[in-house]
Amino acid sequence: MARVKGGTVSRKRRKKVLKLAKGYYGSKHTLFKTAKEQVMNSYYYAFRDRRQVKRDFRKLWIARINAAARMNGLSYSKLMHGLKVSGNDINRKMLADLAVTDAAAFTVLTDSAKEALNIK
Repeated sequence: MARVKGGTVSRKRRKKVLKLAKGYYGSKHTLFKTAKEQVMNSYYYAFRDRRQVKRDFRKLWIARINAAARMNGLSYSKLMHGLKVSGNDINRKMLADLAVTDAAAFTVLTDSAKEALNIK
């Protein structure tokens, strides 16, 4: 049986990896072995950070809500509890947006939370 060298398949595979590694620093975009390692790590980081970004945004929203709530005389936890008791179903993303862009509307929400908790 004839020997098969597989040159075209190997070249295609290597070119695919090197194309994915385009823009990497140093030998990571030129040498196949290091490029392959870096591409594998990059896939890992991309998979992990698709979940991490959701956590980071939630942390940002909570920090913004807390800052605005304290300017209105409430802590974050009391504000969220007061909103729940008063029946205001608004998510943290929208609350954070109101806190940054529309302080008057946020104040109305904090007042309704205070009323629900009987806080003066």
